[in-house]
Amino acid sequence: MTAALRHAWDARVRQGIAPRYFDRQLGCEVIKVLPGEYEVSAADVTLLTLLGSCVAACIRDPLAGVGGMNHFMLPDDERGTGGTNARYGAYAMEVLINELLKRGGQRHRLEAKVFGGGNVIRSMTGITVGNRNAEFVLDYLAREGIVVAAHDLGGEDARKVAYHVKSGRVRVRHLPVAATVADLTAEQAYGRDLRRASLAGEVEIFE
Repeated sequence: MTAALRHAWDARVRQGIAPRYFDRQLGCEVIKVLPGEYEVSAADVTLLTLLGSCVAACIRDPLAGVGGMNHFMLPDDERGTGGTNARYGAYAMEVLINELLKRGGQRHRLEAKVFGGGNVIRSMTGITVGNRNAEFVLDYLAREGIVVAAHDLGGEDARKVAYHVKSGRVRVRHLPVAATVADLTAEQAYGRDLRRASLAGEVEIFE
C-alpha cells in the first residue's frame, strides 16, 4: 500500500466515511469495510468485507441494537506492539469495542462472531499470518470476557462476509484463493471487486 493510499484510508476511518450502496439481493444498504477499517452502526445495514489471511470481528450488543465490524491485517506491528492503526488487531479490537460502548452498548452484553484467518500468506518461519490472526482474535475476546457466538477461521479459502447489524446474522461465502489472491493483495482492486463478487451460490449462515 502506498503512503498516499494509507493516508487516505486512515483519514476515511477517522471521518467515519465508508462506501455505501443499496443491495437488492440483501434488501438493505451495504457498507464495505476495507482492510484497516472498521464501521459501527445502529441502522438496518449490512457490513460487507472480503478476507484472506485477515480477520474480521463482528461485535454487537443485541439489546442496544448497535453493532460493528473491523478488518485487521496483522495482530501487531513489527515491534510486537499493538500500534495505533486499525490494520493491527489489538488497536482494531479496542477502537471497535470502544465505539460500541460510546453508542450505548454494554460490555457484558457484547457478543462476537469472527471470520477469516485463511492460510494465504506464509512467513519465513512457516507460521501463517492467518493462523496468527485467528489465534489473536480468540485470545483477545477470551481476555475481554466477550462471548464468541460463532466463528469460521483458518482453512485454505478466502471468505466474503456479510454481517447484518440489526439481526446479528452473518452470511459467509468461501471463495478459492486462486481466484481472489490478486485482489486480496492489492487494496485498490479489492475495493472495486468486493461488490462484484456475488453472494450467490453456497453460503453458510451464522445466526
